[in-house]
Amino acid sequence: MLQRQWGPDRALGVMPVSLADPQTVTISAATTPLPRTSVDKDESEYTSSDGLIRLSVSHSYGKRTRRLIRIDHAKMAPDAFRPTENVQVGMAVYTVFDLPGKGGYTPAEALAVWQGFNAQLSATSNAVVTKLLGGES
Repeated sequence: MLQRQWGPDRALGVMPVSLADPQTVTISAATTPLPRTSVDKDESEYTSSDGLIRLSVSHSYGKRTRRLIRIDHAKMAPDAFRPTENVQVGMAVYTVFDLPGKGGYTPAEALAVWQGFNAQLSATSNAVVTKLLGGES
Protein backbone atom coordinates (compact mmCIF):
# COMPACT_ATOMS: atom_id res chain seq x y z
CA MET A 1 0.00 0.00 0.00
CA LEU A 2 1.15 3.51 -0.70
CA GLN A 3 1.63 5.62 2.39
CA ARG A 4 0.67 9.24 2.13
CA GLN A 5 1.56 12.34 4.07
CA TRP A 6 0.13 12.78 7.52
CA GLY A 7 -3.27 14.48 7.40
CA PRO A 8 -5.70 15.70 10.05
CA ASP A 9 -6.06 12.10 11.29
CA ARG A 10 -2.51 12.24 12.67
CA ALA A 11 -3.93 13.21 16.07
CA LEU A 12 -5.51 9.75 16.14
CA GLY A 13 -2.15 8.17 15.32
CA VAL A 14 -3.43 6.98 11.94
CA MET A 15 -1.35 7.27 8.77
CA PRO A 16 -3.79 7.15 5.82
CA VAL A 17 -2.98 4.63 3.09
CA SER A 18 -4.53 3.74 -0.24
CA LEU A 19 -6.84 0.77 -0.74
CA ALA A 20 -5.40 -2.47 -2.13
CA ASP A 21 -4.36 -2.39 -5.78
CA PRO A 22 -6.21 -3.52 -7.81
CA GLN A 23 -9.77 -3.11 -6.56
CA THR A 24 -12.56 -5.11 -8.24
CA VAL A 25 -16.24 -4.43 -8.81
CA THR A 26 -18.96 -6.87 -9.91
CA ILE A 27 -21.76 -5.35 -11.99
CA SER A 28 -24.41 -7.61 -13.58
CA ALA A 29 -22.35 -10.71 -12.69
CA ALA A 30 -19.24 -9.39 -14.51
CA THR A 31 -16.22 -8.79 -12.27
CA THR A 32 -13.95 -5.98 -13.47
CA PRO A 33 -10.46 -5.32 -12.12
CA LEU A 34 -9.79 -1.67 -11.30
CA PRO A 35 -6.05 -0.98 -11.03
CA ARG A 36 -4.96 2.20 -9.29
CA THR A 37 -4.53 4.96 -11.88
CA SER A 38 -4.08 8.01 -9.66
CA VAL A 39 -3.02 8.71 -6.10
CA ASP A 40 -2.73 12.06 -4.35
CA LYS A 41 -2.53 13.24 -0.76
CA ASP A 42 -6.21 12.67 0.06
CA GLU A 43 -7.59 10.73 -2.91
CA SER A 44 -7.07 7.71 -5.13
CA GLU A 45 -8.69 6.51 -8.36
CA TYR A 46 -8.99 3.01 -9.76
CA THR A 47 -10.03 2.64 -13.41
CA SER A 48 -11.02 -0.26 -15.67
CA SER A 49 -8.84 -0.94 -18.72
CA ASP A 50 -11.54 0.44 -21.06
CA GLY A 51 -12.03 3.55 -18.90
CA LEU A 52 -15.77 2.93 -18.49
CA ILE A 53 -15.67 2.18 -14.74
CA ARG A 54 -13.88 4.34 -12.18
CA LEU A 55 -13.74 3.99 -8.40
CA SER A 56 -12.81 7.20 -6.55
CA VAL A 57 -11.97 7.47 -2.86
CA SER A 58 -11.34 10.89 -1.30
CA HIS A 59 -11.22 12.76 1.98
CA SER A 60 -11.70 16.48 2.66
CA TYR A 61 -11.15 18.27 5.92
CA GLY A 62 -12.58 21.47 7.37
CA LYS A 63 -15.44 22.19 9.78
CA ARG A 64 -16.73 18.81 8.60
CA THR A 65 -14.70 15.77 7.56
CA ARG A 66 -16.07 14.25 4.37
CA ARG A 67 -15.09 10.76 3.24
CA LEU A 68 -16.34 9.75 -0.19
CA ILE A 69 -16.34 6.49 -2.13
CA ARG A 70 -17.81 6.66 -5.62
CA ILE A 71 -18.29 4.46 -8.69
CA ASP A 72 -18.66 6.15 -12.07
CA HIS A 73 -20.01 3.86 -14.79
CA ALA A 74 -20.31 4.59 -18.50
CA LYS A 75 -21.66 2.60 -21.44
CA MET A 76 -22.56 3.02 -25.07
CA ALA A 77 -26.28 3.42 -25.82
CA PRO A 78 -28.36 4.42 -28.85
CA ASP A 79 -28.66 8.19 -29.31
CA ALA A 80 -32.24 9.22 -28.52
CA PHE A 81 -32.30 11.51 -31.57
CA ARG A 82 -30.32 9.26 -33.94
CA PRO A 83 -31.04 5.64 -32.93
CA THR A 84 -28.58 4.28 -35.51
CA GLU A 85 -25.73 6.05 -33.70
CA ASN A 86 -24.37 5.23 -30.26
CA VAL A 87 -23.28 7.74 -27.64
CA GLN A 88 -21.55 7.30 -24.32
CA VAL A 89 -23.82 7.77 -21.30
CA GLY A 90 -22.85 7.58 -17.66
CA MET A 91 -24.02 7.44 -14.09
CA ALA A 92 -22.51 7.51 -10.62
CA VAL A 93 -23.30 5.95 -7.26
CA TYR A 94 -21.58 7.16 -4.13
CA THR A 95 -21.55 7.21 -0.36
CA VAL A 96 -20.39 10.19 1.67
CA PHE A 97 -19.59 10.10 5.35
CA ASP A 98 -20.14 13.67 6.61
CA LEU A 99 -18.57 13.77 10.06
CA PRO A 100 -17.87 16.53 12.60
CA GLY A 101 -14.43 17.93 11.91
CA LYS A 102 -13.42 17.94 15.56
CA GLY A 103 -14.34 14.34 16.30
CA GLY A 104 -17.41 13.03 18.05
CA TYR A 105 -17.77 9.79 16.08
CA THR A 106 -15.24 7.00 16.20
CA PRO A 107 -14.67 4.99 13.02
CA ALA A 108 -16.57 2.11 14.67
CA GLU A 109 -19.58 4.35 15.41
CA ALA A 110 -19.63 5.73 11.85
CA LEU A 111 -19.37 2.18 10.51
CA ALA A 112 -22.35 1.11 12.67
CA VAL A 113 -24.47 3.94 11.22
CA TRP A 114 -23.42 2.96 7.68
CA GLN A 115 -24.18 -0.73 8.36
CA GLY A 116 -27.71 0.19 9.43
CA PHE A 117 -28.14 2.41 6.36
CA ASN A 118 -26.76 -0.28 4.04
CA ALA A 119 -29.02 -2.93 5.61
CA GLN A 120 -32.04 -0.69 4.97
CA LEU A 121 -31.05 -0.24 1.32
CA SER A 122 -30.30 -3.89 0.63
CA ALA A 123 -33.16 -5.50 2.62
CA THR A 124 -35.78 -7.52 0.74
CA SER A 125 -33.82 -7.73 -2.52
CA ASN A 126 -32.92 -4.03 -2.56
CA ALA A 127 -36.59 -3.00 -2.36
CA VAL A 128 -35.88 0.54 -1.10
CA VAL A 129 -33.35 1.24 -3.86
CA THR A 130 -35.73 -0.23 -6.48
CA LYS A 131 -38.46 2.11 -5.27
CA LEU A 132 -36.04 5.06 -5.18
CA LEU A 133 -34.97 4.40 -8.78
CA GLY A 134 -38.66 4.23 -9.69
CA GLY A 135 -39.20 7.75 -8.35
CA GLU A 136 -40.75 6.95 -4.98
CA SER A 137 -39.92 9.03 -1.93
